Amino acid sequence: MIVLNAVESIFSIGIMISIGYVLTLKGWLNEEISKVFSKLVINISLPSLMIYDLMKSFDRNKLFHLATGLIVPFCSIALCYILAILVSKIFKIKLGRIGIFRSMFFVSNTIFIGLPVNLALFGEKSIPYVLLYYIANTSFFWTIGAYGISKDGNSKAENIFSKETLKRILSPPLMGFILAIILILLNIKLPKFIMDSCKYLGNLTTPLSMLFIGITIYYVNLKDIKIDKDMIILLIGRFLISPLTVIIVSYFYTIPDLMRKVFIIQSAMPAMTNTAIIAKAYNADYKYATVMTVVTTILSLFIIPLYMLVN
Repeated sequence: MIVLNAVESIFSIGIMISIGYVLTLKGWLNEEISKVFSKLVINISLPSLMIYDLMKSFDRNKLFHLATGLIVPFCSIALCYILAILVSKIFKIKLGRIGIFRSMFFVSNTIFIGLPVNLALFGEKSIPYVLLYYIANTSFFWTIGAYGISKDGNSKAENIFSKETLKRILSPPLMGFILAIILILLNIKLPKFIMDSCKYLGNLTTPLSMLFIGITIYYVNLKDIKIDKDMIILLIGRFLISPLTVIIVSYFYTIPDLMRKVFIIQSAMPAMTNTAIIAKAYNADYKYATVMTVVTTILSLFIIPLYMLVN
């Protein structure tokens, strides 16, 4: 029954992605609209979802208990990054994509794919745990990850501790998360009309995210997808090594069962969509980043049910 529910949830997500693809094929959607969807999710719907769900589900005592779970994603992602460095050197990943490879190896798409998948699999009670992993994932991506990608290109590598890096980490979703935490700690209740507005806007997150992925898949040239050594190693890292680091860390540091399951699913998500954007900005191998984002996204539709089976 668990596997069936997981498969049905993945099919639901697959249908929404397919709708995005078909509507793009028909000319209703395009790359410009995908940018609008991305902005809406990051700046409006996701922060609203954070505020609504956290303030609805938590009080001070629950928050303090929740915070202890941050140890697992931070430690597991750090361990995965160390492994990414070793693997990239052992297998001599091509110049121009080393930072991209490492970034895709150790950080995942926790929002556009991870949040909808966990909502479909575990319901709203999983959102706080999704956010915990998101905090660690985002922190690593916009520091170590972005810095590594910047070194791939011809432009000057960005300072890992720059003001721009801090601005990226303090993204609207994370600021929504922080605001909700502050309000809960101060025991401040928002008026019902504000909570309802956050709820309705937050409900846009999943469909807009899936339409965005559908548009992205449409614009990928299938001729660019070639199975090579770099691709195979990256897929092993993304879908096997990354979840294993969570399993290993959670073995030594006990956390609630649902939290562990959410962390494992989050770690097994496809590559972060922002990787291709950052790669293009730094003149790195953005085509490789785009192709691997799409390949990992498509494969995740088949791999996630397997993790539900063994979880």
